[in-house]
Amino acid sequence: MAELDLYAALKKYFGFSKFKGLQEEVIKSVLAQENTFVIMPTGGGKSLCYQLPALMQEGTAIVVSPLIALMKNQVDAIRALSSDEGIAHVLNSSLNKTEVKKVMSDIENGITKLLYVAPESLTKDEYVNFLQTQKISFLAIDEAHCISEWGHDFRPEYRNLKKIIERIGDNIPIIGLTATATPKVQEDILKNLGIQDANTFKASFNRPNLFYEIRPKTKNVDADIIRFVKKNEGKSGIIYCLSRKRVEELAQTLQVNGIKAIPYHAGLDAKTRVKHQDMFLMEDADVVVATIAFGMGIDKPDVRFVIHNDIPKSIESYYQETGRAGRDGGEGHCLAFYGYKDIEKLEKFMSGKPVAEQEIGHALLQEVVAFAETSISRRKFILHYFGEEFDNETGEGGMMDDNMRNPKKQHEAKEDVVKLLKVVKETNQQYKSKEVVNVLVGKVNAMIKSHRTDQQSFFGIGNDKEAEYWMALLRQVLVAGMLSKDIETYGVIKITEKGLDFIKKPESFMMTEDHSYSEDRDDNVITQQKGGGAVTDEQLFKLLKGERKRLADKLSLPPYVIFQDPSLEDMALKYPITLDELANVHGVGDGKAKKYGKSFVALISRYVEENDIDRPDDFVVKSTGSNSGLKLYIIQNVDRKLALDDIADAKGIEMDALMDEMEAIVYSGTKLNISYWVDETLDDDQQEELHDYFLEAETDSIEEAMEEFDGDYDVDELRLYRIKFISEVGN
Repeated sequence: MAELDLYAALKKYFGFSKFKGLQEEVIKSVLAQENTFVIMPTGGGKSLCYQLPALMQEGTAIVVSPLIALMKNQVDAIRALSSDEGIAHVLNSSLNKTEVKKVMSDIENGITKLLYVAPESLTKDEYVNFLQTQKISFLAIDEAHCISEWGHDFRPEYRNLKKIIERIGDNIPIIGLTATATPKVQEDILKNLGIQDANTFKASFNRPNLFYEIRPKTKNVDADIIRFVKKNEGKSGIIYCLSRKRVEELAQTLQVNGIKAIPYHAGLDAKTRVKHQDMFLMEDADVVVATIAFGMGIDKPDVRFVIHNDIPKSIESYYQETGRAGRDGGEGHCLAFYGYKDIEKLEKFMSGKPVAEQEIGHALLQEVVAFAETSISRRKFILHYFGEEFDNETGEGGMMDDNMRNPKKQHEAKEDVVKLLKVVKETNQQYKSKEVVNVLVGKVNAMIKSHRTDQQSFFGIGNDKEAEYWMALLRQVLVAGMLSKDIETYGVIKITEKGLDFIKKPESFMMTEDHSYSEDRDDNVITQQKGGGAVTDEQLFKLLKGERKRLADKLSLPPYVIFQDPSLEDMALKYPITLDELANVHGVGDGKAKKYGKSFVALISRYVEENDIDRPDDFVVKSTGSNSGLKLYIIQNVDRKLALDDIADAKGIEMDALMDEMEAIVYSGTKLNISYWVDETLDDDQQEELHDYFLEAETDSIEEAMEEFDGDYDVDELRLYRIKFISEVGN
């Protein structure tokens, strides 16, 4: 195929005038009918590597893909390039007989260039028999890491692909493609597909525009996430969580704190999932809180941050999920919260699996622990994991992570490196990292006993230092290339040529001190729990009451309309000195803070300064409370002017309970316009009478109102009007 034809085809089908990265070389290999293996990070333009040659050649290319949603997206994209819909088809279990017939006739007539199939479809005899009679240009296997049990997304059905391909035809060229693969997984893919002779093309895994950061996961992770998202207001972001329950809770907490967030997980019905995905793509929502079910086939180029609320179970998963940030080459902040408790949780999930699978899972998890706890360059660590060297001085994006921006202390560790290397060598390179460290600190266990290592002269040679120290050093020596991890044996540590040279001729080795995540630090974020044991500043409380009275007189309003006592108590506990902080005080909210808050924060600010008070240095997260979903439902449906008894029925609650919820909503500063309902219950004169009463009353007590009106109104009518009054006058 002449060079000119290749560029003409690229322009004709895709409208591009030049190729990206390795695309051109890969396509030439495919057009030459050679087995080809492509490792290209997300966003590198992998799909073009098989789409263009398929469009240029005679026959149909079969593309094996694990995800129906992904197939559909790609088929739609290819159909958009052509006047003939039959140019690309999906063949899977979702089709009926008529649709299958149409696919087959388009292939027979030479119309279909790309046929997307799930691996299971290729096991059906009727499909195999049909495909044997057709001209197949090549077979592309997307997400090829699914073949390897060392891959982060192992699919047993991918294991049979080699046999299936042989049934379809003898000399069909095979193209394997993956976005993440360690050297071990690459080897697995080539072996399983029987294409060890393949031309291999490996793009760099470096994404220089991504900033990697790990923070300790505290009890107040919600506050940390809200603070981060608010700093990046208006930008698109994805927050990954491990469980559906956490997704729902966090999405709600973000909504209540004024962030346009939506949940996404496999438990939502298909319609809601599609709607939420579209809201994110169309920027009607800024943040999507999701399980890893989200993001497959999402090609939003301007995702500006990816947050991991829970640490992922492998570096591949982490790399793939963070890779959804900054695909347009612009800013991409990757923030993960790490606490060892999450690792323990993931280990628990594994306990029911077969032993070999558990071994693999633990080995992959330990890499994640190493990545989180390391204090060397995170970029260097990731690239080393994928078998790529990186130099922070000369490499692109060398300073783009928290460890490089805020370097930890370093010290000379030449002698300790020698001790470590000698222990690995003298124990015949048979231990994993944990055992190597046990030998160094002199900790006996069954394995060490069985090898009689505890009787050797070097046993306990490093007992002057903690196990954590040796583990950190071992990780850094691994990245430096003096030790290696043998994946075949689930992570046994071996010494390299470079390591043997170091023992003979030691040189300076500056070790960076590791992060310590062992203690859960607890910030001073105060969540809104009443009676949480904290003590109100009585003197400030009195001053605030005085200020409330002054303002109430000035505005001719009852004091309780401005702020209720519990709100003043909360102020005297948290000392808010800005309107933003005040908005997060119990029962205040943005509207009330702006309307009445100026003089209160000025008073508190003066008080804090004069009395030299040590304020809680963190803001307060509005808690959604246990029935936040109900509150949200009420607000939305009152906005739609739905009858209150219908709202109560829909939620299976009594009218009384609905009133409780509505009171909580308006007292916390949110407007709730229920005039449409009050108008049906009370005439204009009655409303005027009640308005005047609540305006003059010293307190908003319903008991006192009942006494005052002596049976003219029932409790529900008074409560209903009080909600309207507080909402209109106070908020």
